[in-house]
Amino acid sequence: MVTEQQVRDALRNVRDPEIGKPIEDIGMLQAIDVDGGRVLVHVLLTIEGCPLRDRITTDVTAALEPLEGVDRVDVTLTPMSDEQRQALVGQLRGADAQAAPTKISFPPETALIAVASGKGGVGKSSVTVNLACAMVADGARVGILDADVWGFSVPRMIGAVGKPVGFDDMILPLEAHGVKVISMGHFVPEETPVIWRGPMLHKAIEQFLGDVYWGDLDFLICDLPPGTGDVSISLASFIPGASMLVVTTPQEAARKVAERAGKMAERTNLRPIGVIENMSYYVCPHCGEREPLFGEGGGRLAAETLNVPLMAQVPLVPAVREGGDAGTPIVLREPASPASLAFQEAADAVRKATKSKIGKPLSLMAR
Repeated sequence: MVTEQQVRDALRNVRDPEIGKPIEDIGMLQAIDVDGGRVLVHVLLTIEGCPLRDRITTDVTAALEPLEGVDRVDVTLTPMSDEQRQALVGQLRGADAQAAPTKISFPPETALIAVASGKGGVGKSSVTVNLACAMVADGARVGILDADVWGFSVPRMIGAVGKPVGFDDMILPLEAHGVKVISMGHFVPEETPVIWRGPMLHKAIEQFLGDVYWGDLDFLICDLPPGTGDVSISLASFIPGASMLVVTTPQEAARKVAERAGKMAERTNLRPIGVIENMSYYVCPHCGEREPLFGEGGGRLAAETLNVPLMAQVPLVPAVREGGDAGTPIVLREPASPASLAFQEAADAVRKATKSKIGKPLSLMAR
């Protein structure tokens, strides 16, 4: 007959699909009853009506059915009490849940990266989602904060659809392709314009950083709106010392504006680490000839002006757009394509450039 310890050991591999930690470690595994070949597992849910309750039942059952002596697995799901939920929040935040902390810090191993562009339409969000997916494919733990409050597009591009779960002033980000994602697009319909000004934008970014449970990340990539306005300034004030990655196209107009976005870092305590030139050239599908539709040299000149490396030159290919529309970035759809290889090259360069930040905690102001 299977023992309770064997059941408990098998359940060590079962993680809460939203928090990402073993259910036993976060107090969700309430009890185990073994009656001959029948195993009854009592699991606590973080909230009543948890949208992933069926996933938890499936994962628990799949973990126990292979055990010798197990003939039947039953799972009961009940919501946590207020006290249990507050204890969980305190455990996740690393502080007493009863006392709202005035400061929080990302784990020292988390590299914070702001992706900026001077003007819209240069493919900044495409770069963000492909960069994140390339990092995850290489074994990194990555999150995306879509800080483009007005023009959010990350949820569609990476396929992170749905509504985030929140409890006790904590928000759990959605996940797609192994990337944790939070965006204004998760809270308003896609077709609804967000008509906000400074103070509300500032508060939204503060909550995305302070109230979202990101867990243990290697990289948190923040997709900024174009330009150097309120959102960019607010984000810089919350994550002083973070890295900035500048995205541009080769054309002169885009380069000049991208340089202004990069120079903003000098005045807001951000650290420029590199330039990615998007839509660098178009390859004719018939003859294979390269055509620089948007000119040449813009990314290189921007990198020289900002005194940072040109990390990658991404070609203009329809598959990048198709992947964004389908919610499956090109690095996952066609990992051997020239565009995917360029994104992977950029991911490697970003990883090397941010190594010097590992071990340096960044203080963030929270609610």
